[in-house]
Amino acid sequence: MRQNLSSDLALVFLRLCGLGLALAHGYGKVVALAAGEGGRFIAGVESLGFPLPGLFAWAAALAEFLGGLCVALGLGTRVAAALAGFTMFVAAFLRHHALQHLLVAVGAMRASEETVRSWGNPELALLYLVVFGTLVLTGGGRFSLDHLLPGRRR
Repeated sequence: MRQNLSSDLALVFLRLCGLGLALAHGYGKVVALAAGEGGRFIAGVESLGFPLPGLFAWAAALAEFLGGLCVALGLGTRVAAALAGFTMFVAAFLRHHALQHLLVAVGAMRASEETVRSWGNPELALLYLVVFGTLVLTGGGRFSLDHLLPGRRR
């Protein structure tokens, strides 16, 4: 019983990362896009090669904001974590070049210091990706809204 309680409490702490994503990253993007001021974000999505960059910018912003909120509440945790996690995968590996950062760090690839700086830092996106990947596998735990839904095992 004690281990189950500690595991469920640990999942609450992991789920709170969703709140960080929603408020620190997603909210600002949703507000900017809704106000018609998301041009820079849309241009960034377009530079990644996505078709319909406005649509994909909205999808990413909503995955961060609403997905993060749902993860924090434990509502549709696995689906919300999968959507937010996919967005973090794109951010880490396409926008911030996480693999290239690693290859440069171990000497398997060369890139100028200016190029590496232009890639940005993938660490936060990778951290969110690991957290959301974990929640896709585990679900929200006993202290989630998912657990209160009818038909759930108690």
